[in-house]
Amino acid sequence: MLEERLVHFRPRTVLVVLGIILAAVVMIRIVQAAQGVLIWVGVAVFLALALNPAVEWLLGRGVPRRGLAVGITFVAALLVIAALAATIVPTVVDQVNDFVDAVPGYVEDLTAGRGRLGFLERDYHITERVRDALSEGGASKVLGLSGTAVAVTKGVVTAVVAVLTIAFLTFFMLLEGPKWVERLYSLLPEEKQSRWRGIGDQIYRTVGGYVTGNLLISLIAGIASTGVLTILGVPYALALGLLVAILDLIPLAGATIAAVAVSTVAFLDSVQSGIIVLIFFIVYQQLENHVLQPIVYGRTVQLSPLAVLIAVLIGAELAGVVGALAAIPVAGTIQVILVDWLAHRRPRQAPPGEPTPT
Repeated sequence: MLEERLVHFRPRTVLVVLGIILAAVVMIRIVQAAQGVLIWVGVAVFLALALNPAVEWLLGRGVPRRGLAVGITFVAALLVIAALAATIVPTVVDQVNDFVDAVPGYVEDLTAGRGRLGFLERDYHITERVRDALSEGGASKVLGLSGTAVAVTKGVVTAVVAVLTIAFLTFFMLLEGPKWVERLYSLLPEEKQSRWRGIGDQIYRTVGGYVTGNLLISLIAGIASTGVLTILGVPYALALGLLVAILDLIPLAGATIAAVAVSTVAFLDSVQSGIIVLIFFIVYQQLENHVLQPIVYGRTVQLSPLAVLIAVLIGAELAGVVGALAAIPVAGTIQVILVDWLAHRRPRQAPPGEPTPT
């Protein structure tokens, strides 16, 4: 007969386990409630990492105080944004308005089965499908009880608050970031500080390199797309180029979505322009994936395509577009920590003739 064994848990152990579970549940609730604010903080972190190299460059060129270097960098970034806005925004607004005015004509042609997209109605009856979807409550679910005007007003106010909050967070992160990092290092035992400083430097290079590289590659994509569309005479070239630059920030899927959207507009202009634009995006994506990204990212982000895909899918599921943007630097950070942990877990190989330490 097998002897029964009774396992006794001390009340203190049970209370500790219950406390950990309760703390985890509370933390999850807090994260869910403050998801919007955490997204703002994450955006500010990425902007601070993108601007910090300029701050360090100024400090290395004789600027006496970090506060002054941060102020110069921040003002310069605002001036660049203002100059770009003054140059591009009026044209973009005009082109967006023209595009919005042209949409009813496209819809009318589509409904009547005319034009280059008429086959969607003739062959697939797309308008009946959309009408059926709306009749099932789609419009009421979208508009809700608050009304369109209230929803738009709330969205505008939220956007303004988000921009101002992110700007202030970025400024103070640039100003006080190194002090906070030093305080975190000082909380560690002295014998472990050098190791974690090395880990922190690697994480900074990984995340900073990705953020700066992603912005640069997106800028190149937007400029190249605008140039091609302008040469072909496709309408709304500047607005579409801005759309390409914004969508190209999203890893993997962003460039494909931009290619589909812009190629569709080009086909509406002419079949020849659509074919050329489609070929351009196919060639450019190969160039970006195999030339630009290895050169720009360099040795900062070393992740396999499978790891990137899994990270982007998880990030998009957790936080939408922002989660997809943050997925690669977060995955790179986890990789740095895991590599360092594995390196310290492996036993050191002893020289020949000496016993291996246990």
